Amino acid sequence: MRFSKVLLAGAVMLAACSAAPSTQAGSNPAANVANQRGEGQPYEILGTQVFDLPDPASDIVYQVFINLPPSYGTDTARTYPVVYVTDADYGFPMLRLIGRRMNNATPKVEEFILVGLSYEKGQDSMVSRRRDYTPTPNGASDAPKDARHGESLRYRDYLRDTVMPFVEARFRAEPSRRVYVGHSYGGLLGAQILMTDPKMFSGYVLGSPSFWFDKQYLLKQAPQLLDRLGRIDADVYMYVGEYEALRVGDRRYMQEVDMVADNRAFAELLRSKGYPGLKLQSDVLMDEDHMSVAPRGFTKGLLHTLPAR
Repeated sequence: MRFSKVLLAGAVMLAACSAAPSTQAGSNPAANVANQRGEGQPYEILGTQVFDLPDPASDIVYQVFINLPPSYGTDTARTYPVVYVTDADYGFPMLRLIGRRMNNATPKVEEFILVGLSYEKGQDSMVSRRRDYTPTPNGASDAPKDARHGESLRYRDYLRDTVMPFVEARFRAEPSRRVYVGHSYGGLLGAQILMTDPKMFSGYVLGSPSFWFDKQYLLKQAPQLLDRLGRIDADVYMYVGEYEALRVGDRRYMQEVDMVADNRAFAELLRSKGYPGLKLQSDVLMDEDHMSVAPRGFTKGLLHTLPAR
């Protein structure tokens, strides 16, 4: 998978996360600043929490990152939707910031509990995402020969049977209002979940899904998978960057595939099914490529799936 290590490490502010009490998370910005470590120590996102959460089916230990909304500690009777984002090393701090900045003046996005789905503890990020986010064992041409792929259904079940019950038992979460956010391989995983267990989430943000993986395996399986579903009740937002198209002269990523065409084909297939409960929006974001498009796509995805009430 040609995924920039710069992007994966783009959230250097996530060098460490504090385990602050859940009732106080994010509620006192002045105290957070006062408690920030100094003397050259790693920067923390104060008010966030990190948990080790093993997968019983594989014995792989993953980490999940938690951020609670600003009102969580004061509005103690309130429950919240939950946003689950893959590739948490960059997705977690990005969505945390977007959610807060969008509400600085007037509320644009509903407050939410944020869950960052990080990688196997102690493992290289690419090792985890190749294995956990892809549908077949046939890896990308640039992957190491011994790389593991194709365990996305096992990882889907881990999210459903382990991560979600953990979050919903520990925090004031609304089980009926879960939003999935994923980019690239994360978008591919989200598309597979949408077609195999759509009730897991009420909203899906599918960013630049890697439908090219294994000769478009998932895209080719999509008609058959969707035919098995009686309905899809979900808000789905899909995005892809303009420069992810297969056009001569302005390509910036993945020269041999057309991710814009793949995204369009999947959106058209979803629309053709006529699911009455499906609210779908699919955008090509201009002047963006695979590496630059996620912040914009995440913002528009939150506006689609969790607009302020």
